[in-house]
Amino acid sequence: MPPCRKGRRLIAGRNGTMNDKAKPPKRSGEERKDRLAEALRANLQKRKAQARSRRAGDADQRPEGLPSAGKMQEK
Repeated sequence: MPPCRKGRRLIAGRNGTMNDKAKPPKRSGEERKDRLAEALRANLQKRKAQARSRRAGDADQRPEGLPSAGKMQEK
């Protein structure tokens, strides 16, 4: 037994693999395109809803620009 496997036991399945689970079939490119298109539509709807809610709300009440270092209050 090689030194790197000393003290380890590997249990193989009937066909010599580590498990008997079959690999899931790969999804076709068409399914992927459909999923991506649906995700894009959902994202666009969410962004439009955010923009509508921002337009409907009042403007932010914060001063324009950042205060300069000279105008900051000393602690």
